Amino acid sequence: MKKKKKVVHRPIAKRILGIDVGATGIKVGIIDAKGAFIIPKIRIKTPHPCPPRVLIDTLLEMIAKFPKYDHIAVGFPGYVRDGKVVTAPNLGTKDWAGFPLAATLARKLGKPARLANDADMQGLAVIKGNGLEFVITLGTGFGTAWFRDAQLLPHMELAHLPIHREGDYDEYIGDATRKKIGNKDWIKRVEKTIAVMKVVFNYDHLYIGGGNARHLKSKLPPYVSVVSNDAGMEGGAWLWNPR
Repeated sequence: MKKKKKVVHRPIAKRILGIDVGATGIKVGIIDAKGAFIIPKIRIKTPHPCPPRVLIDTLLEMIAKFPKYDHIAVGFPGYVRDGKVVTAPNLGTKDWAGFPLAATLARKLGKPARLANDADMQGLAVIKGNGLEFVITLGTGFGTAWFRDAQLLPHMELAHLPIHREGDYDEYIGDATRKKIGNKDWIKRVEKTIAVMKVVFNYDHLYIGGGNARHLKSKLPPYVSVVSNDAGMEGGAWLWNPR
Protein backbone atom coordinates (compact mmCIF):
# COMPACT_ATOMS: atom_id res chain seq x y z
CA MET A 1 0.00 0.00 0.00
CA LYS A 2 1.34 3.37 -1.02
CA LYS A 3 1.82 5.90 1.69
CA LYS A 4 -0.24 9.04 1.35
CA LYS A 5 1.75 12.13 0.63
CA LYS A 6 1.82 14.54 3.49
CA VAL A 7 -0.08 17.71 2.67
CA VAL A 8 1.87 20.82 3.55
CA HIS A 9 -0.37 23.76 4.44
CA ARG A 10 1.42 26.99 3.69
CA PRO A 11 0.47 30.03 5.76
CA ILE A 12 -1.35 32.72 3.80
CA ALA A 13 0.72 35.82 3.17
CA LYS A 14 -1.30 38.49 4.98
CA ARG A 15 1.04 41.49 5.00
CA ILE A 16 3.22 41.60 1.94
CA LEU A 17 5.96 44.11 1.24
CA GLY A 18 5.36 44.91 -2.42
CA ILE A 19 8.31 46.26 -4.39
CA ASP A 20 7.99 47.53 -7.95
CA VAL A 21 11.37 48.25 -9.50
CA GLY A 22 11.23 50.38 -12.64
CA ALA A 23 13.81 52.01 -14.84
CA THR A 24 12.52 55.47 -13.85
CA GLY A 25 10.91 54.87 -10.46
CA ILE A 26 10.94 52.50 -7.48
CA LYS A 27 7.73 51.97 -5.48
CA VAL A 28 7.22 50.16 -2.19
CA GLY A 29 4.16 49.58 -0.01
CA ILE A 30 2.45 46.93 2.10
CA ILE A 31 -0.52 45.02 0.70
CA ASP A 32 -2.87 42.43 2.15
CA ALA A 33 -3.67 38.91 0.92
CA LYS A 34 -5.96 40.29 -1.80
CA GLY A 35 -3.66 43.03 -3.03
CA ALA A 36 -5.25 45.99 -1.22
CA PHE A 37 -2.86 48.55 0.21
CA ILE A 38 -2.42 48.47 3.98
CA ILE A 39 0.38 51.02 3.87
CA PRO A 40 0.19 53.46 0.92
CA LYS A 41 3.00 53.24 -1.58
CA ILE A 42 5.93 55.58 -1.62
CA ARG A 43 7.92 56.29 -4.77
CA ILE A 44 11.34 57.69 -5.56
CA LYS A 45 13.25 58.10 -8.78
CA THR A 46 15.44 55.15 -9.68
CA PRO A 47 19.11 55.97 -9.09
CA HIS A 48 21.34 55.81 -12.15
CA PRO A 49 23.50 53.88 -12.37
CA CYS A 50 21.63 51.26 -10.34
CA PRO A 51 23.70 48.09 -9.80
CA PRO A 52 22.52 45.58 -7.16
CA ARG A 53 24.25 47.24 -4.21
CA VAL A 54 22.65 50.60 -4.98
CA LEU A 55 19.17 49.10 -5.36
CA ILE A 56 19.44 47.11 -2.13
CA ASP A 57 20.66 50.15 -0.17
CA THR A 58 17.88 52.28 -1.66
CA LEU A 59 15.19 49.75 -0.74
CA LEU A 60 16.49 49.39 2.82
CA GLU A 61 16.33 53.15 3.25
CA MET A 62 12.82 53.36 1.78
CA ILE A 63 11.33 50.73 4.08
CA ALA A 64 13.33 51.50 7.23
CA LYS A 65 10.26 52.91 9.04
CA PHE A 66 7.67 50.51 7.62
CA PRO A 67 5.58 48.47 10.09
CA LYS A 68 5.74 44.69 10.20
CA TYR A 69 5.16 42.50 7.13
CA ASP A 70 5.45 38.74 6.69
CA HIS A 71 6.41 38.23 3.03
CA ILE A 72 8.18 40.11 0.23
CA ALA A 73 7.18 40.29 -3.45
CA VAL A 74 9.40 42.00 -6.03
CA GLY A 75 8.59 42.97 -9.59
CA PHE A 76 11.74 43.54 -11.65
CA PRO A 77 12.14 44.98 -15.18
CA GLY A 78 13.91 42.09 -16.86
CA TYR A 79 14.00 38.35 -17.31
CA VAL A 80 14.18 36.52 -13.96
CA ARG A 81 14.34 32.85 -13.02
CA ASP A 82 14.56 30.98 -9.70
CA GLY A 83 14.86 34.21 -7.75
CA LYS A 84 17.78 35.46 -9.84
CA VAL A 85 18.04 38.22 -12.42
CA VAL A 86 18.98 37.02 -15.90
CA THR A 87 18.67 40.27 -17.85
CA ALA A 88 18.13 43.90 -16.89
CA PRO A 89 17.97 45.86 -20.16
CA ASN A 90 17.31 49.27 -18.57
CA LEU A 91 19.41 48.84 -15.41
CA GLY A 92 22.44 47.12 -16.91
CA THR A 93 22.53 43.39 -17.57
CA LYS A 94 26.30 43.35 -17.10
CA ASP A 95 25.86 44.37 -13.45
CA TRP A 96 22.76 42.29 -12.79
CA ALA A 97 23.14 38.97 -14.61
CA GLY A 98 22.98 36.11 -12.12
CA PHE A 99 22.30 38.30 -9.08
CA PRO A 100 20.15 36.44 -6.46
CA LEU A 101 17.82 39.34 -5.70
CA ALA A 102 15.15 37.30 -3.87
CA ALA A 103 17.64 35.52 -1.61
CA THR A 104 19.51 38.75 -0.89
CA LEU A 105 16.37 40.60 0.19
CA ALA A 106 15.21 37.62 2.24
CA ARG A 107 18.55 37.60 4.06
CA LYS A 108 18.66 41.37 4.58
CA LEU A 109 15.04 41.70 5.72
CA GLY A 110 14.51 38.37 7.46
CA LYS A 111 11.36 37.46 5.51
CA PRO A 112 10.72 35.06 2.61
CA ALA A 113 10.96 36.81 -0.76
CA ARG A 114 9.82 36.01 -4.27
CA LEU A 115 10.91 37.65 -7.49
CA ALA A 116 8.93 38.04 -10.72
CA ASN A 117 9.18 39.95 -13.95
CA ASP A 118 7.34 43.25 -13.46
CA ALA A 119 4.81 42.59 -16.25
CA ASP A 120 4.13 39.11 -14.85
CA MET A 121 3.47 40.58 -11.41
CA GLN A 122 1.16 43.23 -12.82
CA GLY A 123 -0.72 40.57 -14.74
CA LEU A 124 -1.29 38.51 -11.60
CA ALA A 125 -3.29 41.43 -10.19
CA VAL A 126 -5.50 42.22 -13.18
CA ILE A 127 -6.40 38.97 -14.94
CA LYS A 128 -9.84 37.42 -14.48
CA GLY A 129 -8.75 33.80 -14.94
CA ASN A 130 -10.81 33.19 -18.08
CA GLY A 131 -9.14 31.80 -21.18
CA LEU A 132 -6.10 33.39 -22.79
CA GLU A 133 -5.21 36.72 -21.22
CA PHE A 134 -2.34 38.90 -22.38
CA VAL A 135 -0.75 41.79 -20.48
CA ILE A 136 1.49 44.53 -21.82
CA THR A 137 3.20 47.31 -19.91
CA LEU A 138 4.10 50.62 -21.52
CA GLY A 139 6.89 52.29 -19.62
CA THR A 140 10.53 52.93 -20.32
CA GLY A 141 10.29 49.81 -22.47
CA PHE A 142 7.68 47.24 -23.47
CA GLY A 143 6.79 44.41 -21.10
CA THR A 144 4.54 41.40 -21.62
CA ALA A 145 2.93 38.58 -19.65
CA TRP A 146 0.86 35.63 -20.82
CA PHE A 147 -1.79 33.64 -18.92
CA ARG A 148 -4.09 30.70 -19.59
CA ASP A 149 -7.00 30.15 -17.18
CA ALA A 150 -5.14 32.13 -14.49
CA GLN A 151 -1.95 30.09 -14.98
CA LEU A 152 1.13 32.22 -15.61
CA LEU A 153 2.90 30.86 -18.67
CA PRO A 154 6.69 30.95 -19.23
CA HIS A 155 7.92 34.50 -19.64
CA MET A 156 8.92 35.67 -23.11
CA GLU A 157 10.93 38.81 -23.77
CA LEU A 158 8.78 39.94 -26.71
CA ALA A 159 10.15 43.44 -26.28
CA HIS A 160 13.23 42.33 -28.18
CA LEU A 161 11.46 40.97 -31.22
CA PRO A 162 12.40 43.06 -34.27
CA ILE A 163 9.61 45.01 -35.95
CA HIS A 164 10.10 46.46 -39.46
CA ARG A 165 12.94 49.01 -39.69
CA GLU A 166 12.33 50.41 -36.23
CA GLY A 167 14.38 47.85 -34.34
CA ASP A 168 12.61 45.90 -31.58
CA TYR A 169 9.41 46.71 -29.70
CA ASP A 170 11.34 48.40 -26.90
CA GLU A 171 12.52 50.93 -29.45
CA TYR A 172 9.29 51.01 -31.46
CA ILE A 173 6.96 52.02 -28.60
CA GLY A 174 9.34 52.71 -25.72
CA ASP A 175 9.28 55.98 -23.82
CA ALA A 176 12.24 57.48 -25.69
CA THR A 177 10.38 57.03 -28.96
CA ARG A 178 7.16 58.49 -27.53
CA LYS A 179 9.02 61.63 -26.52
CA LYS A 180 10.70 61.81 -29.94
CA ILE A 181 7.65 61.35 -32.20
CA GLY A 182 4.90 62.71 -29.94
CA ASN A 183 1.89 61.06 -28.36
CA LYS A 184 -0.30 61.09 -31.48
CA ASP A 185 2.06 59.02 -33.62
CA TRP A 186 3.09 56.91 -30.63
CA ILE A 187 -0.54 55.95 -29.99
CA LYS A 188 -0.85 54.82 -33.61
CA ARG A 189 2.11 52.53 -33.04
CA VAL A 190 0.55 51.13 -29.87
CA GLU A 191 -2.70 50.46 -31.76
CA LYS A 192 -0.74 48.65 -34.46
CA THR A 193 1.01 46.60 -31.77
CA ILE A 194 -2.35 45.65 -30.23
CA ALA A 195 -3.54 44.41 -33.61
CA VAL A 196 -0.33 42.46 -34.29
CA MET A 197 -0.45 40.78 -30.87
CA LYS A 198 -4.09 39.85 -31.42
CA VAL A 199 -3.16 38.01 -34.63
CA VAL A 200 -0.10 36.35 -33.10
CA PHE A 201 -1.61 35.27 -29.75
CA ASN A 202 -5.35 35.31 -30.46
CA TYR A 203 -5.89 36.37 -26.85
CA ASP A 204 -9.34 36.64 -25.30
CA HIS A 205 -8.49 39.82 -23.43
CA LEU A 206 -5.61 42.28 -23.32
CA TYR A 207 -4.69 44.42 -20.31
CA ILE A 208 -2.48 47.48 -20.74
CA GLY A 209 -0.58 48.92 -17.79
CA GLY A 210 2.58 50.87 -17.13
CA GLY A 211 3.17 54.57 -16.71
CA ASN A 212 2.50 55.47 -20.34
CA ALA A 213 -0.86 53.69 -20.52
CA ARG A 214 -2.41 56.97 -19.36
CA HIS A 215 -1.68 58.50 -22.78
CA LEU A 216 -4.08 56.13 -24.55
CA LYS A 217 -7.06 58.43 -25.01
CA SER A 218 -8.56 56.87 -28.14
CA LYS A 219 -11.36 54.30 -28.01
CA LEU A 220 -9.94 50.82 -27.63
CA PRO A 221 -11.50 47.51 -28.75
CA PRO A 222 -13.87 45.88 -26.22
CA TYR A 223 -11.33 43.13 -25.58
CA VAL A 224 -8.73 45.67 -24.35
CA SER A 225 -8.60 47.29 -20.88
CA VAL A 226 -6.26 49.91 -19.44
CA VAL A 227 -5.38 49.04 -15.83
CA SER A 228 -3.91 50.87 -12.86
CA ASN A 229 -0.15 51.10 -12.64
CA ASP A 230 -0.48 50.12 -8.97
CA ALA A 231 -1.17 46.57 -10.19
CA GLY A 232 2.59 46.17 -10.44
CA MET A 233 2.62 46.01 -6.63
CA GLU A 234 -0.82 44.51 -6.02
CA GLY A 235 0.18 41.41 -7.98
CA GLY A 236 2.54 40.54 -5.15
CA ALA A 237 -0.45 39.15 -3.27
CA TRP A 238 -1.05 36.58 -5.99
CA LEU A 239 2.64 35.78 -6.22
CA TRP A 240 2.26 34.32 -2.72
CA ASN A 241 -1.44 33.39 -2.62
CA PRO A 242 -2.36 31.60 -5.86
CA ARG A 243 -5.89 32.08 -7.14
